[in-house]
Amino acid sequence: MVAINDQISGAIEIQAAVRPEVKRVIADLRQRGIKQIAIMSGDHKQPTKKLAKSLGIANYFYDVLPEEKAEIVEQLQREGRTVCFIGDGINDAIALNKANISISLRGASTVATDMAQVVLMDGNLSHLPELFELANSLDANLKKSLLTLTVPGVINISGMFLLHIGLLSVIVISNTGIVLGMVNAMSPLKKLHIDHKKLMVEPNLTLQSHSKKIENEVVMQ
Repeated sequence: MVAINDQISGAIEIQAAVRPEVKRVIADLRQRGIKQIAIMSGDHKQPTKKLAKSLGIANYFYDVLPEEKAEIVEQLQREGRTVCFIGDGINDAIALNKANISISLRGASTVATDMAQVVLMDGNLSHLPELFELANSLDANLKKSLLTLTVPGVINISGMFLLHIGLLSVIVISNTGIVLGMVNAMSPLKKLHIDHKKLMVEPNLTLQSHSKKIENEVVMQ
């Protein structure tokens, strides 16, 4: 409340600031099939409801204490759901510890970053969809690796009993599986190397363009 000469003249309302990237991130997550998104806040009902409405989120929890956040996470897990919790405050620490996947941000409280499994080092949520893409890519890579390890063994056992293949054929098939497994295991590193080269090329192009601009300005002068 604001008072002038001992008379109440007005009130100051403090509202939570919404990160500029949040709406885009939520839309991207929904496109990836993540439909259940909720807000857990220690704030009162009306501010939390207003925030949820502005972001297009139907599920929200208000007046939630730190231990209650953890209880909500556990309740969702008992329902068979995998919970990803994103938080940056001290009051998020317990829920971060209980969640299947816990994410925090650079610049958050020390307790939150210590509890989180993943810390977004650029300090914003814009790379959150890429994190899910990376997880899906890793999962697909592991499944391919499993196939390259099991399929040659199945072929060898079946071939020995049904087709009576020789020892040399067994060795060739086994080694082929090992090579394919190694190639598949190294594929993420190859992609990382390609992305790194792209990052190296783009600054060089920018630098060359900037140098050319300076040169033209010098000529014009």
